[in-house]
Amino acid sequence: MARSEFLDGLESREPALRESELMARLPACVSNAQESSLAYSEILQGVASHEIISRDALARLPVLRKHDLLDMQALSRSRGASAFGGMATSTYGPLMPRVFASPGPIYEPGGRARDYWRMARPIFSAGFRAGDLVHNSFSYHFVPAGSMMETGAIALGCSVFAAGTGQTEQQVKAMADLRPAGYIGTPSFFKIILEKAQELGVALPTVRKALFGGEAYPPSLRDWFIERGVQGYQCYATADVGSIAYETSAREGLVVDEDVILEIVRPGTGVPVPDGEVGEVVVTTTNTLYPMIRFATGDLSAVLPGRCPTGRTNMRIKGWMGRADQTTKVRGMFVHPEQVDQIVRRFPEVVRARLVVSGEMANDEMTLHLESSHAASEDLSEKIVQVMREITKLRGDVRWLAPNTLPNDGKVIEDARSYK
Repeated sequence: MARSEFLDGLESREPALRESELMARLPACVSNAQESSLAYSEILQGVASHEIISRDALARLPVLRKHDLLDMQALSRSRGASAFGGMATSTYGPLMPRVFASPGPIYEPGGRARDYWRMARPIFSAGFRAGDLVHNSFSYHFVPAGSMMETGAIALGCSVFAAGTGQTEQQVKAMADLRPAGYIGTPSFFKIILEKAQELGVALPTVRKALFGGEAYPPSLRDWFIERGVQGYQCYATADVGSIAYETSAREGLVVDEDVILEIVRPGTGVPVPDGEVGEVVVTTTNTLYPMIRFATGDLSAVLPGRCPTGRTNMRIKGWMGRADQTTKVRGMFVHPEQVDQIVRRFPEVVRARLVVSGEMANDEMTLHLESSHAASEDLSEKIVQVMREITKLRGDVRWLAPNTLPNDGKVIEDARSYK
């Protein structure tokens, strides 16, 4: 792919150069969070920011999960303090021109940077160019999705029609009247719009590209759009950290955003897994207004080998592969992936583990499947059973497996019960 097809030269950098530049930004990122964010001054207490200069050093920092953020914000508000749980480095005013709310509620600040959520890159990769009119059907109400896409499109040099959600017939009429180059929003709503246009006998000849987010985008739906002359690509972003990764014309996984440090960790832990193994997506950004250091998205994915055929050189991930929060209720007690990790860490003989909950409702059985290259002994099994009961407050059994026996799907807890 010619250089002109990249948003900028960052996308074709040598991976070693990109890595060194990202790592060089880490100490200032950590220092800013410690000094300017009330929450991070506690979370990162005692951390020497100048020592955080590698992925190994980063992996030693604590992971911040969505439920942690929710709890921190709720506690802070109950005390009459910051709605953002002490995470933001500024108060209301010029540095924070917008404020949003996601379900929870979790409140997010919007900064004044030209492309605050870094959405111009995925929009460009989906085929939009300066001078295009974008029909933006992400919500502008409460959540930041509409604003995320609008600021990215404007930064790219596009004009934006703030369509928002709902009112399908009016969406069709606006598309017919304004003749946008493409659509941005959820794929399911765009399908509804195109079906309504067909029902009304309204042609939409200019709408030939789309960027989707917010929900799954299966190959069957991709092909449905292609049959109707629309090339639709997906992006992966969250309100907390902005753009994380985006699809390219190669349609081989998602390329990681240039300003993101992405890790894949074992669910329930902060421990990075080997490339190719499914785990939870953890993201670090250098946003000075709303620092996110090792923020766990709750989504499962895996690193793809090699480079994108388009010539982009950054890491690629497979895309969304499910949710990492596998908390399961067993005999009236919640069992968490973190507890499985606590059990395993006490026994170096164990390589990988999966807790399988089986049986029928009200008759739950719990078995810890363990991979090990060591010969299992009855004494070791009994010790693990005791630790399992100590940590989960529940009885369970142990089953030993050979290395590489468990599926590579990111599951730490598998609910295999019959619900008939």
